[in-house]
Amino acid sequence: MKYLLLVSHGDFSKGLKSSLAMFASASMSSVIAVGLKPDESADTFGVRFQKVLEALPKESQFVVLADIIGGSPLTTVCNILNSHGKLKNSVVLGGMNFPMALTALLSKDAMDTDSFKKRVLSEASSSIKEFVMQLDESPEDDI
Repeated sequence: MKYLLLVSHGDFSKGLKSSLAMFASASMSSVIAVGLKPDESADTFGVRFQKVLEALPKESQFVVLADIIGGSPLTTVCNILNSHGKLKNSVVLGGMNFPMALTALLSKDAMDTDSFKKRVLSEASSSIKEFVMQLDESPEDDI
């Protein structure tokens, strides 16, 4: 099975998983959220993630989305995946946002790796823009 692994500082990944469930509830069995807790060491976080990984089938593959490239949560997860021989077949992307995660979840089993990465990264960046509302600027009636 291919899992969508959401990695973050704090509870961002858990909140994102909860929001994904509102849009793709049937796919949630393949979503894992892990976050480095405040005041938790990277080593302790690594032990927690190691337990999560050990509970999964040996043939598991991963799409890893992280809040920050190079942050302690992502580097810890990648080091553990690598120690299990799982990193070489994983896709790892940073700067996660909701449109990116939803696209990754719905596309991870249906596309080749290069097309998948292009689509997910395109969705992530194209969703970032200013929201401009058209305001009704008609004059109010004077009384």
